[in-house]
Amino acid sequence: MAANAIRVGIGGWTFEPWRGTFYPPGLAQARELEYASRHVTAIEINGTFYGSQKPESFRRWAAESPDGFVFSLKGPRFTTNRRVLAEAGPSIERFFASGVTELGAKLGPVLWQFAPTKAFHAEDFEAFLALLPRNVDGLAVRHAVEVRHESFCTPAFVALLRRYGTPVVYADSDKYPAIADVTGDFVYARLQRAREEEPTGYAPDVLDAWAERARAWGAGGEPADLPRVDEGTPAVVQARDCFIFMINGAKVRAPAAAMALIERLGR
Repeated sequence: MAANAIRVGIGGWTFEPWRGTFYPPGLAQARELEYASRHVTAIEINGTFYGSQKPESFRRWAAESPDGFVFSLKGPRFTTNRRVLAEAGPSIERFFASGVTELGAKLGPVLWQFAPTKAFHAEDFEAFLALLPRNVDGLAVRHAVEVRHESFCTPAFVALLRRYGTPVVYADSDKYPAIADVTGDFVYARLQRAREEEPTGYAPDVLDAWAERARAWGAGGEPADLPRVDEGTPAVVQARDCFIFMINGAKVRAPAAAMALIERLGR
């Protein structure tokens, strides 16, 4: 992946309302990934959250997408939805043994999403971070965590993630905490406020603002208009990759929103 790459994508590629709106009428369903991966620059795969995929599936997805494309994979819920995260080792090992590295250079970050009921317990969460492999089958692996409980809104959590170089997902959502502290060498944002009445999901000025935030992240800064938990400790200034996914909200508008943001970024 090119240095300081800004990727903008959608969640999955199989969604019936996209047929005839995003996908051209008559496009074979078997060609939807081929089409989607040439109009956005990343896709977040949700299926890996619910169950194991086959190695041949990962190989096929890699073959059907263009060079430079990236897939983000959700880590399995069996790993994150447990009382004691320190006991997640075998589940993490099974996930990485399922064939995810068949994506090769198209393997983007692994997203570990936690339930809204999962509270922050520093020792246990650190044990989980220590279990995450940084290299599998000779392939570098990067991780991001999405937390949804208010107890994570503490400088102690930010400091812990920085020690492990692990980004926290910025969730632009009405439901979940918004933590914009930069804690790793890349940024991962999930935008969840698209509206169906807007042809591009978000109003033009809102998309303009997200383009500016993406540029700031990519250049090593931190957008001044997003909420940080630890205001007193700035992130290390360094060029960063940036992943922005249009997720939920009015999902029917997600591809249009992603393409509109890509156009603004000139990528």
